[in-house]
Amino acid sequence: MAESSENPGTFYVSTPIYYVNDVPHIGHAYTTIIADALARFQKLRGKEIFFLTGTDEHGQKIEKAAAEKGLTPIELADKVVGRILDLWKDLNIEYDFFIRTTMDFHERGVQQLFQRLLDKGDIYKGTYKGWYCVSEENFLADDIPLEPDGTKVCPDCGRKAGVVSEESYFFRLSAYQQPLLDYYAANPSFVRPPSRMNEVSSFVRQGLKDLSITRTTVKWGIPVPGDPKHTIYVWFDALNNYLTGIGYGWKAELCGKFWPADIHLIGKDILRFHAVFWPAFLMAGGFPLPKCVFGHGWWLKDEAKMSKSKGNVLDPYQILNAFGPDALRYFLLREVPIGLDGNFSHEGFVNRVNSDLANDFGNLVQRTLTMIRSYFGGTIGECGAEAEEDAKLRAEFGTLKERVFTLYDEYAINKALEEIWAYLNAVNKYLAGREPWKIAKDPAQRPRLARILCQAAAAIRGISYLLYPVMPTTADKVWDFLGEKKLLYCVRYQDLAFEGFKPTQEIKEPHPLFPRVALKDFLGEDPPRIETAKAQPKAAPAPQKETHMDQISYEEFMKMDFKVAKILKAERVAGANKLLKLEIDLGTEKRQMVAGVAETYASEDLLGKSLIVIANLKPAMIRGVESQAMLLAAVSPDGKAIIPFFDREVAPGTKVK
Repeated sequence: MAESSENPGTFYVSTPIYYVNDVPHIGHAYTTIIADALARFQKLRGKEIFFLTGTDEHGQKIEKAAAEKGLTPIELADKVVGRILDLWKDLNIEYDFFIRTTMDFHERGVQQLFQRLLDKGDIYKGTYKGWYCVSEENFLADDIPLEPDGTKVCPDCGRKAGVVSEESYFFRLSAYQQPLLDYYAANPSFVRPPSRMNEVSSFVRQGLKDLSITRTTVKWGIPVPGDPKHTIYVWFDALNNYLTGIGYGWKAELCGKFWPADIHLIGKDILRFHAVFWPAFLMAGGFPLPKCVFGHGWWLKDEAKMSKSKGNVLDPYQILNAFGPDALRYFLLREVPIGLDGNFSHEGFVNRVNSDLANDFGNLVQRTLTMIRSYFGGTIGECGAEAEEDAKLRAEFGTLKERVFTLYDEYAINKALEEIWAYLNAVNKYLAGREPWKIAKDPAQRPRLARILCQAAAAIRGISYLLYPVMPTTADKVWDFLGEKKLLYCVRYQDLAFEGFKPTQEIKEPHPLFPRVALKDFLGEDPPRIETAKAQPKAAPAPQKETHMDQISYEEFMKMDFKVAKILKAERVAGANKLLKLEIDLGTEKRQMVAGVAETYASEDLLGKSLIVIANLKPAMIRGVESQAMLLAAVSPDGKAIIPFFDREVAPGTKVK
């Protein structure tokens, strides 16, 4: 991880520019979230960042979509661009420039490069005839067979193509077959992951034909310089955004600073354009090639690529409105490696959020910082000596930081998150094994208690820093809880240290980061059709049988943490007939829980009573209220809960065996 602190360098990352013929969906969000996470990581390193995204607004597809809506192409583009910008804001995307191919400087830059290649002889005029797909704006390969009716079907979108014959300008792609193969051989990481490089190399070895790069039948686009009846082919136009977006033709010093790009992030379906056509254009123009073209996988729904025509696209706002941006960012980047396809399900999403974010991370932050405030008034102060187990936690963070650095740098974000979670779980285990809530009862062990909570807080600080590229809002919240400034402006990645947390820092009151959510509450009574399975005929109800519970071992029983709890407050849960929200005293802390006892007990009758609760059950959201424990009760034949209260005074928190 050694690098110059004086000049850490630059980092240029781009997304594809998105077509404006449809509203943005999860697929668009995925690519842009990856780019944002990579850019944020490089910012932590101190690098100067240029993060480019934008929209592709020219071509026959846009003309057609606009006409169907009764709009001009620019009116359609303006509407969709507004939606995309809103979504990027809501996803907390920090891009540096948003390029639109309808911008004047882009048009001038594309014409300048076209003229440069024309003057060189790499562009010439001829006549082209071939099968053309309007939807994909691409000519079909010659080896695609004819259908029984004599037509050809586009392999990408499944629509029928039409034969086009017209005068056209051609790019001498065939002249760059061997230079491309030589470049691939010398730069094996140019296309990633490796499977994509194999795919690209195989395609080029089969032979390259010169590429038609203008149209006379399309008017919505950039005219050829000196020959305006020709419109520059949308892919030649669009690919050049990576140059024009950083100043080619209008801000030379910016272009000189950031080109070549460190990584072009794209979907695997547009790999050929970015890994064959684009580097050939750049070679012809005399430009260095980008360092990496990364073809990520698709998010599938029901094992099929999401598309408007299939009716299976997912609206990011369904999740954003319920969970905020960080939960969605985390799920998309954790669930699958960037190069592979992932199959989206709402159930998988909710399970991941409840397990990883609510239980593992959220609970660790909440209970650690709550204990610091409860036992030390918010400032730990003097700590006891560091024991071997404490030193191990500190040392493991140092090795974690190095591994995560390497994984982020290699674009293996999901593996970085796996490493962070392994350490996070080790911190949870460390706390559980030390049992600070028990030590707190012994004044003689106060220095030891201080050390344990200091180690846990230091680990939380480090974990949240490492999570910043993926979950920036959450990371900043945690640093605020810890009494730190905004994370990005405090410490460079290479200077991050476990010891950076000071016991003299004043801990603020933490708030739940990720409350648990039940799938049915998220989806509502009428879940999206894409989530419903085919209705199955209902089987006849089985006869009732006596239920026999499986036997468990004594060790399994001992995992249950039964404690005495005293009820401090009781009130009805809004909109629920059977539920009460209870505030309970567990001796070392206060918690709330939800219990289905309202049909048996009035709220005022429960105040001051002591009962038995399971204190180590994972929290759950019930009717929008987090329940952090569960009481024990018998159930009468009419379904009402009967609570076994204590008949004499027992201290809250007393262990029940």
